[in-house]
Amino acid sequence: MKSNSEIKSKRKGKNKMLGWIIVLIVVAALSIGGAIGWSYLSKEHNEAKNLSLNAVDFSKLNDGTYIGEYVGGMYKWRANKVQVTVSSGKVTDIKILEHKENQKPEFTGKLYDRVIKDQSLQVDTISGATLTSKAYLKPVESALIQAQKK
Repeated sequence: MKSNSEIKSKRKGKNKMLGWIIVLIVVAALSIGGAIGWSYLSKEHNEAKNLSLNAVDFSKLNDGTYIGEYVGGMYKWRANKVQVTVSSGKVTDIKILEHKENQKPEFTGKLYDRVIKDQSLQVDTISGATLTSKAYLKPVESALIQAQKK
C-alpha cells in the first residue's frame, strides 16, 4: 500500500503537468490570434503605403467647391470625406466632412495647410503618421480631379 506522502506527491506532479498544458494552450491561442491580427494589419499597411497621389495638375483647376472621398482601404479604417474650395485657380480651403479615425483638427489642419501653401499633394506628411496622412490626402486628390474636368 502507498503512503499518503506518495499519493500527494503523484497528485502534485499531475497538477503541475496540467498547469503547464494549460499555459501552453493559452500561449498557442494567443500566438495564433496575434498572427491572424498581424496578417490583417499588414495587408492594410501595405495598401496604404502604396497609395499614389499624382493624378492632379494644379495649374488646371477650375473654381468651385468639390467633394472628395476615400473609402479607407481594404478594411475601411481610414475612410474620410472632404470639401475642397478652389478660387482663382488655387486651392483655398479644405474641410473634413466625415472621417472614421478620430484625427485631431491639428493633424488635418497642418496637413491641409501644407497643400494650400504648396498648391500640391506632394507635401511633407505628418511625422509618425505617413500612411494616415496619405489617406487624408487621397480624398483631396479625388476632389481636385473633379476640379480639372469642369
